[in-house]
Amino acid sequence: EFDLKKKTFVKNGFYLPEAKGEAVWLDKNEILIATDFGKGSLTQSGYPRIVKLWKRGTKLSEAKKIFEGEKTDISCDPIVINEANRQFVFINQAKTFYKSNIFAYRNGNLKKLDLPEDCDFGGIFKNYMLVKIKSPWKVGGKVYKEGQLLAIDYDKFMSGDRKFDVLFSPTKHSSLTSFSKTKNSILLSVLTDVRSSLEQLTLKNGKWRKVKVPAPDFGSVSVVSTSKFSDEYFFSYQNFLNPNSLYYVENLGTSPRKVKSLPDFFDASKFTVEQNWATSKDGTKIPYFIVYSKNARFDGANPTLIYAYGGFEVSLRPRYSAIVGSCWLEKGGIYVLANLRGGGEFGPEWHKTAIKENRHKVFEDLFAVSEDLIARKITSPRHLGVMGGSNGGLLVGVAFTQRPDLYNAVVCSVPLLDMKRYNKLLAGASWMAEYGNPDIPEQWAYIKKYSPYQNLFKDKKYPEVLFTTTTRDDRVHPGHARKMAAKMDALGHKCYFFENTEGGHGSGVTLKQRALTISLEFAYLLKKLK
Repeated sequence: EFDLKKKTFVKNGFYLPEAKGEAVWLDKNEILIATDFGKGSLTQSGYPRIVKLWKRGTKLSEAKKIFEGEKTDISCDPIVINEANRQFVFINQAKTFYKSNIFAYRNGNLKKLDLPEDCDFGGIFKNYMLVKIKSPWKVGGKVYKEGQLLAIDYDKFMSGDRKFDVLFSPTKHSSLTSFSKTKNSILLSVLTDVRSSLEQLTLKNGKWRKVKVPAPDFGSVSVVSTSKFSDEYFFSYQNFLNPNSLYYVENLGTSPRKVKSLPDFFDASKFTVEQNWATSKDGTKIPYFIVYSKNARFDGANPTLIYAYGGFEVSLRPRYSAIVGSCWLEKGGIYVLANLRGGGEFGPEWHKTAIKENRHKVFEDLFAVSEDLIARKITSPRHLGVMGGSNGGLLVGVAFTQRPDLYNAVVCSVPLLDMKRYNKLLAGASWMAEYGNPDIPEQWAYIKKYSPYQNLFKDKKYPEVLFTTTTRDDRVHPGHARKMAAKMDALGHKCYFFENTEGGHGSGVTLKQRALTISLEFAYLLKKLK
């Protein structure tokens, strides 16, 4: 516990040993905590499943248990929302990566909210409960469609009312990526064909009014910071060629003002950006951005790097990268950002259509983008590389084991590769809603078809892959990369391997360590693809 005025830690204040968990203030002398209490208090994914109320001046062992989840849950966390004249307390019981139960906690009692398990609970705004739904929901005599943001008076909801206001409804080309709250407004971050915009909602006399915030077009807009005590907020803007800039909005209706910007790290005037669409195996159109020199000749000889992820409803948006600009574009490379299914670029369905038994669609999307680049003579397999980390490491692991003919360089960072045992390593069990459970024969039947470690063979020719990981990765076990590199070596396939002894789920702790990893990756790419 830290005193912000005295700038010192509070003597005999609240203190918890290091662990994965959560602590939130209930009032000045009480906190709600979810941590490792020992004796089986964690889920199989390694997160807390017990929430307790801890009073000042008492021992941690004396904290009162108010909720206990199941061992098979992902985690259980407390939520405290303080509105102007009222406090709301909830418990989030994450059953899987995408399904949760929300319980209201009041006067020592818990009540489960009647909400879809796969919805995103958005908290409270002016006594209205916000909910983003991810599947069609029939309730109150009406069907709400996936991707909509709904609002309802909380007290009326708790009394049985199910008539929601629709604050946002997606289209075929647009989706809601996130939303934030100020004192008197809700800020909606919207993607339309993977281009960002910002909308502002206000409530007056029970009616919602929406206006578009005049933010820059054709890039990524992200709300950075808001205040529940005022309507001022900050948002950032960036695209492939313009560095991250910070904008300030003083009040409702006032125009944004740029207050700060990162410097240019490369001469962006030499490059251009376009968006193309590839056709996947099942006919789905897959968008991708391409950044290249204005003087580039599409003769099939351009060193080209694809970056992709395709999972967990994560949207890849245009972003400025000093590293890509200075280490790749200025060295004559072409950069491609692929928006594969499995991500969230076009709403929940874009993600759900490519999980578990349909995971193969993510890989087919990547192959479609790769083949489209080759068909347009932007590049050729000799000059084409692919890069991905974590779930993206799995993606590129599948890419080079299934289609080694397409790529001459593969950067496989902090990857998942042995899908037979992934759920037994660190946080792996929490991802079974995405990939499936390999311990269930019917699910292993489709996982084993693409699991890179199980689909590596002696008699196939593979590109010389670069694997990177960190010894202290606490999310994806470094054993994935180690085993894969060892197996490639044992089968006579040349590969490269680098492991940083520090760093979590990334490339290192210090800037020096991160710079070393990045330098190795781009030196490898330039050597293989130029």
